[in-house]
Amino acid sequence: MTALPQHPSEGTERERPSLVIARVARALAAAGVEAPRAEAEQLAAYVLQVPRGRLALADGFTPAQRDRLDALVGRRVTREPLQHLLGSAGFRHLELAVGPGVFVPRPETELLAGWGIERAREYAEPLVVDLCSGSGAIALAVAQEVPGARVVAVERSPAALAWLRRNAAGRAAAGDRPIEVVSADVTDPDLLADLAGRVDVLLCNPPYVPRSVPVPPEVAGHDPDEAVFGGADGLDVIRPVVGRAAVLLRPGGAIGIEHDDTHAAAVPALLRADGRYDHVAEHRDLAGRPRWASASRRADGTHDDPAPAWQTDSS
Repeated sequence: MTALPQHPSEGTERERPSLVIARVARALAAAGVEAPRAEAEQLAAYVLQVPRGRLALADGFTPAQRDRLDALVGRRVTREPLQHLLGSAGFRHLELAVGPGVFVPRPETELLAGWGIERAREYAEPLVVDLCSGSGAIALAVAQEVPGARVVAVERSPAALAWLRRNAAGRAAAGDRPIEVVSADVTDPDLLADLAGRVDVLLCNPPYVPRSVPVPPEVAGHDPDEAVFGGADGLDVIRPVVGRAAVLLRPGGAIGIEHDDTHAAAVPALLRADGRYDHVAEHRDLAGRPRWASASRRADGTHDDPAPAWQTDSS
């Protein structure tokens, strides 16, 4: 890569953070990064090992620190995800380890997690299931914020499972109640058979982007394909999850499923058409886009799984 121009402060080899951040922000903006100033500050704070809010009080960059930042910027301008460079992603009150092979959790998913946490708090010892768990963001947020919950996280990708187990071990070591990690395909018609009719809250952030929809370079080049795309219409995983969740949930249990912003009508329709849910609702993210749907398991329903009309190889 072409090194960023260096302009050390007069009389010293150190360069003021404000000058470095300004140059990095310009380089990121030129590469099409959406929030160049914020990301420049995060990268600078990471290299200087100070909180972002204390950058103005930090010592200047040494030549070695400038070189390290320069290398990170060179990777970011190729649209490698910022979280991969930092090695972690924030999610609610957590910092989760992420990298190649696992989907980077998004801020909008915090709303689904928060809704699930509120539903789980209605019970003394809730059983919560997180399908398509990935890094474990939703499951670990529930475990941290609802200490009495038993949380089961399901993921099929071996690469994602490694990150999930790493994050789960880290949170357990920090004092959170350990979660249970299950290696399984969420479209398996016998998924979690031992929990049928017992789950209080089921949450799912599945692959849901329709195959023809273009995605940002950070997603296209780095997020796992199987964690992003949900078939031609984006519903290949959501359809079987709707059916299986009705078996797993106890009467009155709650389901929340994140979806593409084109699915505002489709996912609620799937929940209603199943016949075992009521109180179906659609929810929007902070930008006002349709983002997730919720429902309750009908109190008068059975736990028999009707023969599914779908066939899929996705999870």
